Amino acid sequence: MIFPLIKVVKNGLLVELDYMHHQEQEVVRALLNVVIIEGKTYPQKQPLSPAEFSAYWLNKDAFVVRTSVQDATHKPKEILGAFYLKPNFLGRCSHICNAGFIVQPELRGQGIGRFMGEAMLLIAANLGYEAVMFNLVFETNIPSIRLWQSLGFEIIGRIGRAAKLGNEQLVDALIMYRALG
Repeated sequence: MIFPLIKVVKNGLLVELDYMHHQEQEVVRALLNVVIIEGKTYPQKQPLSPAEFSAYWLNKDAFVVRTSVQDATHKPKEILGAFYLKPNFLGRCSHICNAGFIVQPELRGQGIGRFMGEAMLLIAANLGYEAVMFNLVFETNIPSIRLWQSLGFEIIGRIGRAAKLGNEQLVDALIMYRALG
């Protein structure tokens, strides 16, 4: 694949999807920590330190969606969303990958998640993965469930009362799966 991948999202913004650069790691860690603090979609309860973020997010392939064109003020490109892609299991099962996605809260619903999801499926196939499996999609995360189902994922399992959200509500987690190719 040739990076960056370019797309115009719903709000008319021209964005690019590319491998995460080293200097973008702290911005992505801060965004992940915002999502963790929201307490609705990720299992972590506390913000991640740089070392914890590195172990969790950066141990294989990491990507970002950023604004594509610098404007006349020459501001740096802004990170709008990010995802990682890594084997879900070791050894004989490492052909099944896992991915995690985050989008800036104020930009949700603009097609950035769909762009990342569609690109992830292509990237995963190009990297030799044969399937994608999400281990914990909280049942209350309706936008994600709808997105993944629209991209061909099936719910293959349910873990009862798997997650305690930030408001202490216990919710089930879904296991979602899609074969590639």
